Amino acid sequence: MLQANRGTVKPSANFSASADAEVLHKAMKGLGTDEDAILQLVTARSNAQRQEIKASFKTLYGKDLIDDLKGELGGKFETLIVALMTPPITYDVTSLRNAIKGAGTDEKVLVEILASRTSQQVKQIVAAYKQGNTCTDTHKLDNALFKAGEQKFGTDEQSFVTILGNRSAEHLRKVFDAYMKLSGYEIEESIKRETSGNLKDLLLAVVKCARSVPAYFAETLYYAMKGAGTDDNTLIRVMVTRSEVDLLDIRAQFRRLFACSLHSMIKGDAGGDYRKALLALCGGDDA
Repeated sequence: MLQANRGTVKPSANFSASADAEVLHKAMKGLGTDEDAILQLVTARSNAQRQEIKASFKTLYGKDLIDDLKGELGGKFETLIVALMTPPITYDVTSLRNAIKGAGTDEKVLVEILASRTSQQVKQIVAAYKQGNTCTDTHKLDNALFKAGEQKFGTDEQSFVTILGNRSAEHLRKVFDAYMKLSGYEIEESIKRETSGNLKDLLLAVVKCARSVPAYFAETLYYAMKGAGTDDNTLIRVMVTRSEVDLLDIRAQFRRLFACSLHSMIKGDAGGDYRKALLALCGGDDA
């Protein structure tokens, strides 16, 4: 099984939350902003350390670090730095809320988060979501999760909960192998044949993640940057959420699946401080 230390971002060894808070305060004080100092510090600390820096900043200066960062930075660079300063569960809950709010639902975000997180994480995310949202919002989440299944299988919500909440990758891989032996088909072929729409996307993502989470995210990153326009929301979300988990494995899979490295694709795609910060998170080139 993959260890949780396959991230590119590690905790800083000689860490002082108050010293880091001071560096960030200096970088934002006065007329100009030292974006370079901010990105170098934030990308070189673990999320737990960033939370300590945030608390220390409040104690030392009586101000909210996130508010200050938002006031000083802008665009995609700001989005990326704020995402890095947010606790993981809170970030996933915010991503889900943004995917659901408004008229339509961004199913891609739902599928990615719910298929790739561990069953324990899914339970924590859903619990935190329900705690911090109104009944209407919670109902929208439930609808988004189950709507696709209703059209095909009736309102069998329990089957969705079982797939998302109680699965283990190792167990699912054994099920896929047994299915192949019995039917002569890969499970993906049957899902494509038997289901459609959101349900199909969700089930295929669950299967992909059960086979290999890093390969799933390597594909997600590649298609976020391929073509004319970049899907920056996906690029930021994946780089932030996997930087302390398995980004080294994602990089290796990316190099294996595509004709370039993740580092070189980011370099050719993004610009400015935003690109520098993404490359810092990437943590090296596999050219």
